[in-house]
Amino acid sequence: MDETNEKSDVISMADSSVTLEDIEEELFKIERLRNVLVRRESELRYMMDDIQLCNEITRLKGELQKLVSNADKDKSEEDRTREEELLQQISKLVETRDFLVDDVEFERLREREEDREMAAVLQPKFQTTSGTKGALQEQKVVSKSPHTSAPFITKTGITLLKDCCGFTCSIM
Repeated sequence: MDETNEKSDVISMADSSVTLEDIEEELFKIERLRNVLVRRESELRYMMDDIQLCNEITRLKGELQKLVSNADKDKSEEDRTREEELLQQISKLVETRDFLVDDVEFERLREREEDREMAAVLQPKFQTTSGTKGALQEQKVVSKSPHTSAPFITKTGITLLKDCCGFTCSIM
C-alpha cells in the first residue's frame, strides 16, 4: 500500500481547512484568556476580603469612638475593658489587612514575571513565523496581555486596598 493511500484513510476530527497553526493559535488565545480570568477572580477575592475587613474596622472604630467620647471619670471598668478589646481587634484587623496588601503586591509581581517568561518563550516562535497572519495575531495577544490584567490590579485592587474604606480608615 502506498503512503498517499494511507494518509487518505486517516480521518481527522478537524475541518480540512484548519491548519495546525490555526489550532495552536486558538489554544494559545484560550490559555491566555483563562489566565486573565483566573487572575481577575483572584483579584476580586482580594477586593472582597478587603471590603469586609474595612467594613469591620469601620464598625469597630465607630463603637470605639462612642466609648472614647465619654469622659474618663464617667467610664466604668467594663467600658475601659471594652475599649482595650476594641483596640486589640482593630489592631489585629489592620495587621491582617496589611498582610493582604502585601500579598496582592506579591501576586502582581509574580504575574508580571510570568508574563515576561511567557513572552520570552514565545518570542523565538514569533520570530521564525513572523510573516504569517497567525503569528502576528499571537504577538498582539502577548503584547496586550500584561496590560489586560494589570489595570485591574493597579487601578482597582491596589488602589482599593491602599485607600481601604476611604477617609474612615485614614486615621489609622
